[in-house]
Amino acid sequence: MGFLNSSFILILAVVLTATAQQCEVCSKVLADVMAKVPAADAKNTNKIAEAIREHCGGVRGRDHKFCFYIGALPESATSIMNDVSKPLSWSMPPAKVCEKLKSKDAQICDLKYEKAIDWSTVDLKKLRVKELKKILESWGEVCKGCTEKTDFVARINELKPKYVKSEL
Repeated sequence: MGFLNSSFILILAVVLTATAQQCEVCSKVLADVMAKVPAADAKNTNKIAEAIREHCGGVRGRDHKFCFYIGALPESATSIMNDVSKPLSWSMPPAKVCEKLKSKDAQICDLKYEKAIDWSTVDLKKLRVKELKKILESWGEVCKGCTEKTDFVARINELKPKYVKSEL
């Protein structure tokens, strides 16, 4: 009987971890927004929606794509901002809000962050050009005139001191 209980607990832990990772971009963005909302405005759906739009104005990458999906950007085609701000105003946790949003738009929970690069071990020459371009894009940089892989590697090595902080 003890074996069954421990197996059940292990399976439950795996399922809960998978659910939390499933909507990682959504959960992070909404948690960041709610951290910025003053306690006095935490129950006001309009103030929360305003805070989401303000936050989304300065993000890029996966966060920007999430903001586009929920309609927090001017160029968004549709908006489900009410479905986001109302539950947050009821003090529903961001992860639970994201779970509910999944039924409206499944791609919201499909967004995942890129894995962080371990700069101490990475060999840029072994990465694909597409991956090298992603590194530059994540830094908000471009490689004008780059035609060869070696050009991209050289540009990243040139910019690395600016964006990669090495720990002493």
